[in-house]
Amino acid sequence: MPFKKLLGWVKKIFGKRKKIRLGLYGPPNAGKTTLANKISMDWTGTPVGEVSEVPHETREVQKKEHVIVKASGKTLEMNLLDMPGIATKIDYEDFLEFGLDVTEARARAKEATKGVIEAIKWLEHVDTALVVMDAGKDPYTQVNITIIGNLEARNIPVIIVANKIDLKDADAERIQEAFPQHPVVAVSGKTGKNITKLYDTIAKHSK
Repeated sequence: MPFKKLLGWVKKIFGKRKKIRLGLYGPPNAGKTTLANKISMDWTGTPVGEVSEVPHETREVQKKEHVIVKASGKTLEMNLLDMPGIATKIDYEDFLEFGLDVTEARARAKEATKGVIEAIKWLEHVDTALVVMDAGKDPYTQVNITIIGNLEARNIPVIIVANKIDLKDADAERIQEAFPQHPVVAVSGKTGKNITKLYDTIAKHSK
């Protein structure tokens, strides 16, 4: 069999592998790490990071490389980048109600502020972005608008994830109405509901 014909046959069967850096952005406690863990567990069997109810549990970029995802007839090799939560204001007093003492709260606030700066710097290294929002909260916030605006300015494909649809007050349609210019996928990172649809959307819109 001629080499070119053989190569075409191999590509047809196995698909052409595409490599992307997938950044997960959003406000604190939107479920970014839970979603990143779900994606990683599905395709590698290992999680990305720890999850906590305390805001800003993720205070530096967490990476999971060589995540091979097969969706919509494509094979994607993804480097998952779980970003620290973006916030316009980080006050150490907000952590006191979660049981941290003043010293711990001040340290966490300082680290969280550095994490926001790091997440913004990583915009230069992202090929596609998942903007994760809590479907039970108002999506039209300064943080969400700022994140999406920065991604649009860099021509980075944006997929909005309406997360936590397993909760009673979830309303994914409200997110779609707020940002009609981007694809919105309603999922539950916790239960895995609609996760296959998310993989298909990533395969379709990634560059």
